[in-house]
Amino acid sequence: MTIATSKKTSPDWPVIGFMAFLHIGALFALLPGNFSWSAVGLAVFLHWVTGGLGITLGFHRLVTHRSFQTPKWLEYFLVICGTLSCEGGPIDWVGMHRLHHIHSDTGTDPHDSNQGFWWSHMGWMLSDLPIRVEIPRFTKDIGDDPVYKFLQAYFIPIQVVFGVLLYLLGGWSFVVWGVFMRIVVVFHCTWLVNSATHKFGYRTYESGDRSTNCWWVALLTYGEGWHNNHHAFQYSARHGLQWWEIDFTWMTIQLLQSLGLATKVKLAEK
Repeated sequence: MTIATSKKTSPDWPVIGFMAFLHIGALFALLPGNFSWSAVGLAVFLHWVTGGLGITLGFHRLVTHRSFQTPKWLEYFLVICGTLSCEGGPIDWVGMHRLHHIHSDTGTDPHDSNQGFWWSHMGWMLSDLPIRVEIPRFTKDIGDDPVYKFLQAYFIPIQVVFGVLLYLLGGWSFVVWGVFMRIVVVFHCTWLVNSATHKFGYRTYESGDRSTNCWWVALLTYGEGWHNNHHAFQYSARHGLQWWEIDFTWMTIQLLQSLGLATKVKLAEK
C-alpha cells in the first residue's frame, strides 16, 4: 500500500481549532487575577502525572514498546494519566508512535524530521495524514480492550470533568493552570522529542535515522531526550545508557520493580 507523504496532506481544521483553543486558554494563566503559587504547584505536579507517569512511562515505555510489564490495574492507571495529557486517545497515540519507529525519518514517518523543525514539532499534527488509516493494524493488542476504547472515545469529555473538579477545588486559577497551561506545556515538551531530538545533540549509535541524544529535552521529558539510544534499542526500558544520561523514568521503573510492580524489564544489550 502506498501512503501519501505529508506534502500531499490537507489541514485538519478541527485539530487546528482545538489547538488554538488550548493555547489561547493557556494565555489566561498569565493574567494577574489567575495567578497563585498553589495553581502553579498544581500545574507542575500534573505535568509529572500526565507527562511523566502518563505519556513517558505509560503510553510510551509500557504500552507502545512493552519494555516491561505491570499488573493490569496499574497499566490502566498509567494510561488514564496519559489520557489526561489530551494528546489524543491512547490507541491513536500508540499507533502513531509505532508507525514513527517503522518509518523513522522517511517520507511516511508521521513527523519526518527531514521536512523541518516545525513539521516534526507540530505541523504534522495539524494535517490530515493518510497514514492514520494504518493505526488499527499496529494496535491490535489494545484496539479491542474496553478501557482503551472508552479512553480513546472520551478523552475530551474526561478532561472537561477533570476541569470541573479542579474548579471546585480551587476556582478558575486551578483550571487555567491545571488544565490549559499544563496541557500546552506538556504538549510542547512531548513534541520536542519529535523535533529537537532529531536535530540537536549527539549520536552514540547508528540507528538509521536522525535521532539524537539531547540533555535538555531529557530533563523536560523525564528521560525521553536520550532519543538516539532509544531508537537504537527500542525495546529497552532504560533510555539513559551512560551514567551522566539522567533518566527519571528509568528510576521510576526501578522503584516499581523493587515493589514487585514491574516485571520482565527489558534492557539494551550494548
